[in-house]
Amino acid sequence: MFLLHPRSSLSELHKPQLQQQHGQTTYKGQSYEQVTKLRQQYLTPNVTSYYKKPLLIHKGRGAQLFDHEKSYLDMFGGIVTVSVGHCHPKVNAALEDQLRNLWHTTNIYMHPKLHEYAEKLVAKMPGDLKNVYFVNSGSEANDLAMMIARLYTGNHDIISFRNAYHGASPYTMGLTAHATWRYALPGVNSGIHHAMNPDPYTGIWGGKQCRDSPVQTTRGCDCAVGQCNATDKYYEQLEQIFKFSLPRGKVAGMFAESIQGVGGTVQYTKDYIKRAAELVRANGGLFISDEVQSGFGRTGEHYWGFEAHDIVPDIVTMAKGIGNGFPIGAVVTSRKVANVLSQALHFNTFGGNPLACAVGIAVLDVIDEEQLQKNSLEVGTYFLKGLEKLRDKHDVIGDVRGKGLMIGVELVADKETRQHLSAPHFVDIWEMCKDMGVLFGRGGLNANVLRIKPPMCVNQSDVDYALTVIDYCCEQYMKKRKRGCRR
Repeated sequence: MFLLHPRSSLSELHKPQLQQQHGQTTYKGQSYEQVTKLRQQYLTPNVTSYYKKPLLIHKGRGAQLFDHEKSYLDMFGGIVTVSVGHCHPKVNAALEDQLRNLWHTTNIYMHPKLHEYAEKLVAKMPGDLKNVYFVNSGSEANDLAMMIARLYTGNHDIISFRNAYHGASPYTMGLTAHATWRYALPGVNSGIHHAMNPDPYTGIWGGKQCRDSPVQTTRGCDCAVGQCNATDKYYEQLEQIFKFSLPRGKVAGMFAESIQGVGGTVQYTKDYIKRAAELVRANGGLFISDEVQSGFGRTGEHYWGFEAHDIVPDIVTMAKGIGNGFPIGAVVTSRKVANVLSQALHFNTFGGNPLACAVGIAVLDVIDEEQLQKNSLEVGTYFLKGLEKLRDKHDVIGDVRGKGLMIGVELVADKETRQHLSAPHFVDIWEMCKDMGVLFGRGGLNANVLRIKPPMCVNQSDVDYALTVIDYCCEQYMKKRKRGCRR
């Protein structure tokens, strides 16, 4: 799909050049200036854009996006949402066929796609996770999971991690522990407790033996191979919440992303999640896995991220990649837990609508037919190993982490202290990557992490080009920084 330009070797003084499979398409909409003016005039001012000169995207194919001027390799997948590729022909065809027959009816009637999809989706789930309720987004899914946990257990308090992101609705904002995503509203934190994040790279404890990734941190570690002493220390901190902060030590539930997404692709110390789930259940709570970003084969080794932690959650929430960009989300749990929703009427007008279900079925089929979980493992591991070499080469790359095609690259000002790279310097590198035709996300509390979560159809040639661009941009940045130091 994307080929490395034969002259793009960094041994020569040439910028990498992107070769395009689909070619450039002609943009026929309103001018860039008109769209910019309308955006400023009519959208609320909190709607911000990536990049100093925002892109005007009008078309997508596979792992490629087109703005009004050029094409780009999409290494962010519409914020980890495009799972099988932009405008996948099978998914498009399923949607087109359904919209010719039935756009919408709610669940007050039966329609076939809802039931077909529910059967196919829960077949992917382990244990007794065989009941599903469809919603429209990840925030809605986590909203509902919070309510279910409180109803089922009779407890109110819920735990999530510092650095976690579980949504920005008024209800889920309390779960989200990023100050940048929180408004000063009363009641947001009602019953919510944020546990210390067991981060092997920037956390208090952890090091090069402590996470489940093809690439380990370079941070020193006193753990033996296969062991993680840091987990014991982080677990003790979690126990302190039960001891001091929870009424009678009882909890409604604990939320955890299998790998933190918005937080910068942060992975936990080994075995922490399994032990945390056992502690929560021992104190009357449910363990809720947020698979909004890590599900549907993206991590490669498993279909669901929680499987890498050797647990079966009580509730699983999902969205984003479930619909390849079509608005759909879901909450999956057991019949025993789901029964609590019968205590009152609960209704979602668009959840499980015919169009969304048709798309969801097609996405599941494409993931299996095109072996995209396997591709995520093979191409993602190749990508991680390539990034590991760049980390060892460039002082500005502090850490490389992740699994499959859920990857983070943390940029630093100082490798020894792990001091984050400040925003203006990060933006220099990020903007250079964009100018050379590669789009990366941005994450972490300090917004210094390249979030790499492309459509799962990317291939090795795509990765080679992305690696070349990162290499070139980091090299140019370091040259610029050295010139600045000499002045």
